Amino acid sequence: MAQGHHSHLSSPSVSVNRTITRPGSVEDQLLRPCPVSCSSMWRTALVILHLLVLGPLLGLSSEAMTPQNCSLKCILQGGPGCEYCRITPEDSRALGFRSSGLFGSCVPWPCFQLLGEQDPHICQHYVHAPNNVTLEFVHDPDPSSDTLVVSWRPSYYGIAFLRGFQVSLQALGGPGVACQLFLFHRNLSLSASDAQKVYKSDPFPSLPLGAQYAVTVMALPVPERWEKFYQSKIFSTRSCAEKNGLDRCKEDWYPTFVQVQQREHEVTVTFNLAPSRMGISSYFSWCYANGKKKYMTLVPDLSRNATHHSFQVKDLQEGANYTCEIAANEVDAVRKVFSFQTGSTNRDHPATRSVPGSLAVALPLAVLLAAIVVVLAVVVARRRRSTWKNVVATKPDIIRQHREHQAQEEVVSLASSRSSPPRLLICYSSCEGAAHVKAVMQLGAFIQQHMATQVCLDLWDTLSVAVEGSLAWHCRQIRDSSFIMVICSPGVSGRGAAEDERTEQESHLVIQLLREEVARAKAGGHDLSKYMTATFEYCDERDVPMELRLVPHYSLAADLPLLFSHLHGVALHRPGGYVKISHISEEGFTELPAGMALQRAIDEAAATQERHRPM
Repeated sequence: MAQGHHSHLSSPSVSVNRTITRPGSVEDQLLRPCPVSCSSMWRTALVILHLLVLGPLLGLSSEAMTPQNCSLKCILQGGPGCEYCRITPEDSRALGFRSSGLFGSCVPWPCFQLLGEQDPHICQHYVHAPNNVTLEFVHDPDPSSDTLVVSWRPSYYGIAFLRGFQVSLQALGGPGVACQLFLFHRNLSLSASDAQKVYKSDPFPSLPLGAQYAVTVMALPVPERWEKFYQSKIFSTRSCAEKNGLDRCKEDWYPTFVQVQQREHEVTVTFNLAPSRMGISSYFSWCYANGKKKYMTLVPDLSRNATHHSFQVKDLQEGANYTCEIAANEVDAVRKVFSFQTGSTNRDHPATRSVPGSLAVALPLAVLLAAIVVVLAVVVARRRRSTWKNVVATKPDIIRQHREHQAQEEVVSLASSRSSPPRLLICYSSCEGAAHVKAVMQLGAFIQQHMATQVCLDLWDTLSVAVEGSLAWHCRQIRDSSFIMVICSPGVSGRGAAEDERTEQESHLVIQLLREEVARAKAGGHDLSKYMTATFEYCDERDVPMELRLVPHYSLAADLPLLFSHLHGVALHRPGGYVKISHISEEGFTELPAGMALQRAIDEAAATQERHRPM
């Protein structure tokens, strides 16, 4: 897409000899002959002065345009006060648009539907995508949600033919879509200076905190040339702590004061309680040392102390280093980590014990034997030291290799030659129903958030899929993606049946296209690392088509580390070291909210498949 041209005004660097001149008027100074460099400098100064004086008159200020409530008569006839109007689904039907379903599914209005009947030639012009798309969170009285306002500027190119904007908001990992449509009245025509205006959307309310969304702003009318006529941004709503403060969020609150007092084999821990307005009535704590974990549920008595609570950790090991965590007994609550070391106690101290009379004779003999043993130990140690020096002198390279080997065990660098994250296209079949599709979406969200990979999924780009068509969209993504992963299920292998025949046919065509791609690459001796297959735990290898069995296969979510290794070209094991990323391991990925959502979606899909499985 062509970019806008910006003219930069710069004052040339000149050297002027300072001379004393006769005072005169400004006009005399301007009319007096000047050197070429001086003339260029004055010309630049005059241009800047004109821009400063005339800029506001020409509309070069960043004027903010907020949506207006307009009557249909005003929009159609072009009366005053309806330059930038919000359009509801009822208004779109009254304006004469043929399909009300288009507005509901966020498909942009083609040019001929907006202006084609009045001026067919206007559809031949191209309107570029908006610029400077920014997001702003505004006041929302609900502490569990955010409200978003989107703002942007129109492009210089094609601005005379611009008729409005459409803004869509889609939740990543979910089917939720919200749309807003804004139109100018029929007689309004913008000029290049209007590109400095800032247009704003209506608020998008009730967005859950900590959720990911994609916002798309497009220029209308959509040209007949299907190029990039929109701008998209992926963002996350604020966390509860960012919006409301730490003291108002159950999940984000954690104790800030923890005091540990030790007395023999018991440790007393004191911590501050959450504010009463948060409604937290119980807490939990666990301590870990030498492979053993102690878990405790804590229910403070608020009638005795409403600000702090103390509890005891008993039956601790002597001389052990304990690592402990304490948190509110809430889902995904932030945990406070603290540690302590228990001391070794000896109740029968030697100074307190009396020496029996029978030992008085044996003590000197024991001291003599101990001296003999020490002398023998010194002799043996000297002989071993001399032998070790000979070994070091004859084989210093062995010691150097040993030290290098130890260094390799301690540090493993993950070198990457990519300048941008890899692009992964996920293909799947929707024959298994909504639960399977949800598991695919949660997998894509987890990979994008925690595996440093850009995920392409048709569910996240419904606008482009509707514009290009499913097969054309997938062909473009197959060409542009670094990797392609097919989620194999009975629908992929042909053993399943879909409720929507059209959806089933589209999925079948895409899978068939990938099967041919893999077979062609194998026959040509090309690298097959671009392609991979995966199955969830409720599917099996029979769901992998024969042609796709030539490429790497992963069982999810157990093989998430192997999938990370494939995407980034990282060897998980090497001589003297290995790579372990806790949040993508089979045991640790569920500690993340996205990982827990993925596991829950897989379990729900497995339960759904079990219910529909024939007896």
